[in-house]
Amino acid sequence: MKSNTNAVLIDNYFGLLRSLSSENKLKLIAKLSNSIINEDTDNEDIIDMFFGAFKSEKSAEELIKEIRESRTFNRTIEAF
Repeated sequence: MKSNTNAVLIDNYFGLLRSLSSENKLKLIAKLSNSIINEDTDNEDIIDMFFGAFKSEKSAEELIKEIRESRTFNRTIEAF
């Protein structure tokens, strides 16, 4: 089933990209080729972006204070 889904996805992308100029198609081919060559290192970099500890020079107390001070309340009570 996944193979069929991928085939449909590829056909849809091709329909969108069909109208590109030959020059832009070649640029796209180059980018896709480079993404395959660099696939292993790119995946590690992307994963590292989403995981890990939060790094800051500020203490937890300073961060909490900053968050609380940045809150704004603009609710107005309407008369009935």
